[in-house]
Amino acid sequence: MTTANDHAVPPVPAPETTPRAYETAPATAPATAPGGASGGAPATASGGVAGAPPNGVANGVANGAVNRVASGAADGVAAGSMDGLRRRAAELRAGIVAGNPAAVERQHALGKLTARERLAMLLDEGSFTEVGLYRRPDGGPDERRPHTDGVVTGSGEIYGRRVFVYAQDFTIAGGSLGAAHAAKIHRVMDLALAAGAPLIGLNDSGGARIQEGVTALDGFGGIFFRNVQASGVIPQISVVCGPCAGGAAYSPALTDFTFMVGDAAQLYLTGPDVVEAVTGRRVTHAELGGARVHGSTSGVATFVYDDEASCLEDVRYLVSLLPANNLEPAPATPGTGAQREERPALAEIVPVDPARPYDMRLVIDEVVDEGTALELHEGWATNVICALARIDGEAVGLVGNQPMAMAGVLDADAAQKAARFVRFCDAFGIPLVTLVDVPGFLPGVEQEHAGVIRHGAKLLYAYCEATVPRVQVIVRKAYGGAYIVMDSRSVGADLSLAWPGNEVAVMGAAGAVNVIHRRALAAAPDPERLRAELVGDYTRRLVHPYYSAERGLVDDVIDPVRTRIEVARGLAMLRTKRRAGPQRKHGNVPL
Repeated sequence: MTTANDHAVPPVPAPETTPRAYETAPATAPATAPGGASGGAPATASGGVAGAPPNGVANGVANGAVNRVASGAADGVAAGSMDGLRRRAAELRAGIVAGNPAAVERQHALGKLTARERLAMLLDEGSFTEVGLYRRPDGGPDERRPHTDGVVTGSGEIYGRRVFVYAQDFTIAGGSLGAAHAAKIHRVMDLALAAGAPLIGLNDSGGARIQEGVTALDGFGGIFFRNVQASGVIPQISVVCGPCAGGAAYSPALTDFTFMVGDAAQLYLTGPDVVEAVTGRRVTHAELGGARVHGSTSGVATFVYDDEASCLEDVRYLVSLLPANNLEPAPATPGTGAQREERPALAEIVPVDPARPYDMRLVIDEVVDEGTALELHEGWATNVICALARIDGEAVGLVGNQPMAMAGVLDADAAQKAARFVRFCDAFGIPLVTLVDVPGFLPGVEQEHAGVIRHGAKLLYAYCEATVPRVQVIVRKAYGGAYIVMDSRSVGADLSLAWPGNEVAVMGAAGAVNVIHRRALAAAPDPERLRAELVGDYTRRLVHPYYSAERGLVDDVIDPVRTRIEVARGLAMLRTKRRAGPQRKHGNVPL
């Protein structure tokens, strides 16, 4: 599959604007934050993050200059001079946007871009409209009441399509969250939901502004509430560019995708100092909640990058694959002739021997449009692959077992990873293609105790409730319960295709023979010879490539080189699929 930033991204035309009715979220959050928010707040505003200025302390020199300009503007009103008003208004705006040069220099010294520099990279040039530039916290002297209150909010465009954004500004009070800061984020979230456009949050904050007391926690609660109201209605993307400690960490976990950047990104509920005080274990910020940890161990980070430029480039590419909201289709690019395009390489990638590994990414690259695949959670639960891509110009989600990692078995982490991805695709109308080569679920005491039954049920549930077009391709083997879970016909796949070497069975032939003929093998004078005969007989009768097709569990056995053609045709056939589930408030996902 392509690596980060190798994607060929043609400009996506802006969709036609038509009136739509949205189920918008209530404008106000509950009076208290969701459970757990208060427990996650750090003891200090920065959560122990180095480099953060004291909370509530604005950049005095810059603010003093800005305040003098503001006072001059008031004098201009009294004098009735429009030219003076315009000049002073321009000076005030320029001063706020420029910020404190010393604070900007400190930010760069930490290897980080400023909030406005990030937005300039993320959005189409000249498209940003800021909302709340002059917002300030209440109370205190002017030099401690910075404009913007440490967060830049507004809307812009990515490849000509509307998005809403907020970017926390670490150069102002460490980007700490107070009442005004939170209110600005609440407002842009409400606007995004009302407009039916994606929301992107750039997180770089020392945490709650403890000088403001419980109002900061109330602000976090309002963000979480809106994250949940927007879930499944508009795509939500979090980009962690710096510290995101305490209660702030819940918001990225509630969004659809979380990007983390290098050593600067930190995401945890309690900082290293608290961990050491409570447990006696000394850890660094990176060991506790760095990008590498969340990208490979916890699964919190969907994407991990070494630098902000590469990260923001892939955020732009991701947005180009996604619909604006749950009522609109994902934007398409011109067709690529996939329905007529054989891929000879597919005949060579997969070994016939079911025990030999290969890289499923190579199969995906041959099935999708060239250079379009974007893999999610590349370093976590590597035994299953989840990727967004295009087939014949249309956005699709792909799930595939990875024989290169743990032989492609499903385990607790892999099931969770795939389940979340399947549910996202279903929520936003993105068709699903599932590439199957699975020997089963990973056996063992550790997996059973880790809840593999419950986590495996999440993936089963996700597929069963999905109403988007669903195409299954059995590339090689599909054994036992894992076959059912990987979008089999019995759980609602619309089209099931299989390669000629497929083996769909309760288990592999050798394992089945050992169970069924245990006594005969034990009594045989030459058990290995008998086993070979029984395995051959079992395979001929029950595991041959056409057994499942004869019983209607597979719709067609296809030449591997035609996989791209048949998948593209199947998706085209299903493009107008409509299927409504039973009337209910919501199902009870086995969380």
